[in-house]
Amino acid sequence: MDAAQQDATARARELQRSWYGEPLGALFRRLIDDLGLNQARLAAVLGLSAPMLSQLMSGQRAKIGNPAVVQRVQALQELAGQVADGSVSAAEATDRMDEIKKSQGGSVLTGTGQSTTSSGAPTVRRVVREIQSLLRSVAAAGDIIDAADSLAPTHPELSEFLRVYGAGRTAEAVAHYESHQS
Repeated sequence: MDAAQQDATARARELQRSWYGEPLGALFRRLIDDLGLNQARLAAVLGLSAPMLSQLMSGQRAKIGNPAVVQRVQALQELAGQVADGSVSAAEATDRMDEIKKSQGGSVLTGTGQSTTSSGAPTVRRVVREIQSLLRSVAAAGDIIDAADSLAPTHPELSEFLRVYGAGRTAEAVAHYESHQS
């Protein structure tokens, strides 16, 4: 790989970090490990071709273009967490992955998402990830921070919202969301 390719890969990984919270290679490897998948199965569940998954993982391609795929990634992240904490068995995880594979995405904010609590309400993490995804699809993290800086003197709450959801970590955004619920 020449210097130009290395620079392009480094830029792509940095964009991935700003859009998805981390480079997709790290995120996808963790999903593969946590859910006992191989790359081909992960690609199939996400609805990506194996070459596209490989390009995203290696940093040859920066962005997932299909919002439904982004939502499937988020659903798999949540499922991996449930497997890790023991609330979902391996057999249940396999069934859930099949459901995720068939899902067309859909907005949790309109009640059509796949990830819900037993009451049918979207989970807080899922709602937060969708807000983050929406903001990050509109602008890069640096641009969101610039907008937040310009709003801070006159609209500090809106500035904080942009910082937390547009450029912060998901855990910070979940805490923010929960602190602002009645």
